[in-house]
Amino acid sequence: MGSVVVAFSGGIDSALVLKVATDVLGDQALGLTAVGPALAPREREDARRVAEELGARHIFTESLEIEDASYRSNPANRCYFCKTELYRITEAKRRELGFAWTVNGTNIGDLGDVRPGLVAADESKVRSPLVEAGIDKDAVRALAKELGMEIWDKPAAACLASRIPYGTEVTRARLEQIGGLEAALKDLGLRQVRVRYHGELARIEVAKAELEAAFADRDAIAVAGRAHGFAFVTLDLEGYRVGSFNALLPVIE
Repeated sequence: MGSVVVAFSGGIDSALVLKVATDVLGDQALGLTAVGPALAPREREDARRVAEELGARHIFTESLEIEDASYRSNPANRCYFCKTELYRITEAKRRELGFAWTVNGTNIGDLGDVRPGLVAADESKVRSPLVEAGIDKDAVRALAKELGMEIWDKPAAACLASRIPYGTEVTRARLEQIGGLEAALKDLGLRQVRVRYHGELARIEVAKAELEAAFADRDAIAVAGRAHGFAFVTLDLEGYRVGSFNALLPVIE
């Protein structure tokens, strides 16, 4: 590809792309992390740390999707508006540097899920090296482990706005509330955790393997939930699953 700007979230997929791009292209690869209120502070720190470990060029840039009324209204295609802003930023940096391509960390497993952001990527002519190479999530982790990347087994992450039901407004205050509670739960030792927002109620999803530990620590979890402004705190017995609010889409449509 010659030269690339990598839309780098700090997650394992885009980290693998940034790793290979840096190894092959050197300073002709740049990782760009867009920072807005939907990015958890720990994810920002992860992005900084991982880029440093990879020896990659890396910058943070402010992302303004929260200023977009279409994004804040939280429709089923909310991700489209977020990714449109992301690729506006990355494309501007790519043109400034005279680089050839903007690339992302989409893998082939993402193609079968509800991903409005893929439309934004297509509109901005963003390339997806993992898709082009036919690589899925399992292969991403295997390759990352083989390459000695410390985050090869990092749990999947998503922006904090994904915790808010479609049709419920995305606000800075709600994102801070959700992010604060998730950080507190991780401090209790939980690795894979989502705080699904239902007004005064927090519905907490954890990995199925962590359900027993979460239930045993239920008193501390309830205290943390109330400390972050939730009147009621529940543990979802089905455990964590990707995009659980997507189950509501047929009803909304």
